[in-house]
Amino acid sequence: MRHGILLIDKPEGPTSHDIVQMARKALGERAIGHIGTLDPAASGLLVLFVGKKALKTIELFKSLNKEYEARIAFGKISSTYDRDGHIEDFPQKKGWKIPADIELIKILNDKFTGLIRQVPPSHSAVHVLGKRAYEIMRKNPDAILDLNEREIRISKMQLVSYEYPHCMLKIGCSSGTYIRSIANDLGEVLKCGGYLEGLRRTRVGNWNIKDATDENIVWPNVIPLKEVLSGFPKIELNDEQFEDIKHGRLIDGKITEYPCIGWHGGLPVGILKMKEGKVHGRKVF
Repeated sequence: MRHGILLIDKPEGPTSHDIVQMARKALGERAIGHIGTLDPAASGLLVLFVGKKALKTIELFKSLNKEYEARIAFGKISSTYDRDGHIEDFPQKKGWKIPADIELIKILNDKFTGLIRQVPPSHSAVHVLGKRAYEIMRKNPDAILDLNEREIRISKMQLVSYEYPHCMLKIGCSSGTYIRSIANDLGEVLKCGGYLEGLRRTRVGNWNIKDATDENIVWPNVIPLKEVLSGFPKIELNDEQFEDIKHGRLIDGKITEYPCIGWHGGLPVGILKMKEGKVHGRKVF
């Protein structure tokens, strides 16, 4: 087997965990995880980490920026901010007019680009009093949760198409951004209501949906771990140093950039850090 990354184009319907289970069955490998959960109604790029060695590196990739194609419907609101919730008409105030393209673009640039504050949806995986928010809402749909605002960065906000009540956006954002909240907040700013009716993830870090497979889950499509980690700062270890690192012993050296990967025999063998003035193997593959 090879340890590494498998890029999957998830269809609408299955959960991210369903895709992991499919990969485990297809590859005959139990040690598989993923970063960046996609809701069942969403499609697009899901990054799987295959093999125990790859799973040990997953922490290095949890904060990657992402890009999406988002379809938003105006004139209605949803209890979950997407099409899976209870949807109802948004009452229009007298004198309200359909926003023009130029008005929508200005609002997207002024209020939804750069560093912004965002409140996650109540139906989300955010922890509240030791429980996931969505678990609380499933048991008590009328519960009112006080979720904290979080700072996110929107690096790209492009209006692809717009014909009221539908619009398509291309969004580049930091990890932890809820596109559902953007849809709901945009509807509030426009005073017409809005919810996310479709979402497709097209990029995670430098990985692109164009390089993903949909049904062809086979070992040759797994990107080797040595290729995945090749761009990180590195330290070449000799045989003696590698033995020390494997057994938890400190070695002489200095790490100036983190994360730093230790290499031995042409392969990545661990995540290194400084400890007591020397180099320590924080995780050994």
